[in-house]
Amino acid sequence: MSSVLYDAQGPSAKRRNVLYTVGFLVAFAAVLWWVFSTLSDKGQLEWVLWKPFFSSEAYSAYIWPGLQNTLKAAVLSVVIALPLGAVFGIARLSDHVWIRVPASVVVEFFRAIPVLILMIFGNALYADYTDVSSDDRPLYAVVTGLVLYNASVLAEIVRAGILSLPKGQSEAAMAIGLRKNQVMRLVLLPQAVTAMLPAIVSQLVVIVKDTALGGAVLTFPELLASASTMSGYYGANTIASFTVVALIFLVLNFSLTSFASWLEGRLRRGKKSTGAVVGVDAVAELAAPGEHEDMRKAP
Repeated sequence: MSSVLYDAQGPSAKRRNVLYTVGFLVAFAAVLWWVFSTLSDKGQLEWVLWKPFFSSEAYSAYIWPGLQNTLKAAVLSVVIALPLGAVFGIARLSDHVWIRVPASVVVEFFRAIPVLILMIFGNALYADYTDVSSDDRPLYAVVTGLVLYNASVLAEIVRAGILSLPKGQSEAAMAIGLRKNQVMRLVLLPQAVTAMLPAIVSQLVVIVKDTALGGAVLTFPELLASASTMSGYYGANTIASFTVVALIFLVLNFSLTSFASWLEGRLRRGKKSTGAVVGVDAVAELAAPGEHEDMRKAP
């Protein structure tokens, strides 16, 4: 039995796929066995090294405060970066050159700089030119770096969401006498928000993970830095500490990505949606500022 899109697998193909699956599982099990046996030979699986993570003190004194700082930096970054990214994304679609060109320069500039460099630059800026205390400076620097970088990425997500809408949406709005800013505000943006929600939620995962850069370089007491402090002071092993932190990040980010997948599926099945849903890959395809110029609308 065949389909328009693909041919159904025959008996030989099914047997071959089963063999590939079995071979992969065997290789994966061998790798796991090698990792555990190596750790065991080095004494890394001894109970005394993992015991601190099975006590309430470890989580109340180290893990939970670090997780709170991670979430605080991520939430602050999202709250600031979302409206900023929306403004620059709409500005990049403007018909006015004096708006479109500076917005494009800012977006492309901060997208090209690693977020860690932005954090270090922010830390130096707050240290030399502001009265921010040394205790709050790492948080400010981390949030600044995350906002500058992710606002640029979110600007491209907004632009991709607007350009993903059918051209007839704006043409119909213009035909009934709406101005360009009214078309953007009343017609395009409400639909684009629905289309770009999955990509925005996916970007939250990047923000949460990038908070660890501040702990590694700027002594920001986030989750990873707190676990590192615990490994040196509380008697826990470094491998054990990083394993626990990795599992916490895995659960947190898997929850976000699962929500994004569920949201994308719901939007695709929504009867009131235009059918356009912007994924993360669509942002890169719209990086060229001259693309879809016929769809640009002034803010």
